[in-house]
Amino acid sequence: MKTIKNQVAVEATIAERVWTAAFGSLMAAVAVCFPRRDSRMLGRAMTQGMLMELERRNCWTLTEALGHDGPHRLQHFLSRGAWNHDLARDRLAAWVAAELADNEAVLIADETGDEKSSTDCVGASHQYSGALGGVGLCQVAVHLTYTSPRGHTLIDRELCLPAAWAEDEERRLLRHVPDEVTFATKPQLAAAMLHRARGLGLPARRFTGDEVYGSLELRRTARTLGFDYALAVRADHRASTAVGRLSATELAAKVPARAWMRRRTGNGTKGDRHYDWALIDVLADDAPAGRGEAGHAFLVVRRHRYTRELSFYRCHSTTPVSLAVLVNIICTRWKTEEDFQGAKGLAGLDQGQVTCWTSWMRWSLISLFAAAVLAVTHAATRTVDGTEHGLQLAPASGRELLAVLRITALPTPRRDLEHALHRSVWRRHHRHQATEAHRRWNNITAAATT
Repeated sequence: MKTIKNQVAVEATIAERVWTAAFGSLMAAVAVCFPRRDSRMLGRAMTQGMLMELERRNCWTLTEALGHDGPHRLQHFLSRGAWNHDLARDRLAAWVAAELADNEAVLIADETGDEKSSTDCVGASHQYSGALGGVGLCQVAVHLTYTSPRGHTLIDRELCLPAAWAEDEERRLLRHVPDEVTFATKPQLAAAMLHRARGLGLPARRFTGDEVYGSLELRRTARTLGFDYALAVRADHRASTAVGRLSATELAAKVPARAWMRRRTGNGTKGDRHYDWALIDVLADDAPAGRGEAGHAFLVVRRHRYTRELSFYRCHSTTPVSLAVLVNIICTRWKTEEDFQGAKGLAGLDQGQVTCWTSWMRWSLISLFAAAVLAVTHAATRTVDGTEHGLQLAPASGRELLAVLRITALPTPRRDLEHALHRSVWRRHHRHQATEAHRRWNNITAAATT
């Protein structure tokens, strides 16, 4: 037991050093995006604040933890501060790719929803979200994940602006939605992020996503940009083969029993997960204009061992590729779910009480800063296999790593009595002012209706 504790203590020391170096490296990479020293220091403090031990993360709780008198500095920083969040987004993506670069890196597109209580928040409407488990009042954003054998984290995001929002000039004006922002589907938002990734020269060869992103338009965009892909498609997706044009379900029914291959696709709390897989050659339908049919197109079928439920994936590779490689690419898609959980649970991605376009863009970006530094630190410090040292010790999770960093590297939230009393007075005074304002407004509207 003493040997295990010593090993954990060594890991904690290494984690502190790696975090300090990674955080300093990222802040140096994005420093040019902040023309003023005060905004640069505020961005640095807010990134650290996102990872502090707080029940909730918003401008009120962060400023209290950072020792500010009120939330005005952070609110101004998010809404009107003079700094380039688009350039900072690109610098973040380039920094992550440099830290986690690998020839087998994969980009993953996926969306997530954040529940809201009012349609006043930009983009909030009654829409479907897998995170909510159905239709609800929420904001939905498409994210791009960079994943390699060295690690993975979110690097980009685009807020979905529903058609009703995009067409409502009054709401756009109130929430400061830029004129160039129009309604776009989730695949179109993913395509925009792929264009940015390719423009930045990120070392990534492949692209994957669920059924939402298996459209012909996005697959053609991926090929145009030089990405191989493995994208989920629906059961009624039709593909052309040497024997005719058939649906995915019809093609799966024609696979001989001996052609199925059982492969391990990960592990869970109950052990390894295995599925049956089949590879079917199909004809490419997404060749970019003027590029012909170069490459190899496949339909990959996954079958549950017991329920026989089928899933389908449309794949393309510029070079010959095995089923094992395609299965590995498809299975990396679940990395983005881990990143959503980490960014929300540890870095406050879904907790920002912001209502305007720029504020949302900046809050989400600062959250991605925090999540990215934590992911890079985790990738550099995790124990790949505890048995290498003869120890019965599983690798530390991101949450366990953060618990150590909160003690060794991150600032401690301010909790002295003088500051707490000042904050209490400030909150109660502004609550009183808000109550009086509502009372006066109710009196005015009541008199107008009589």
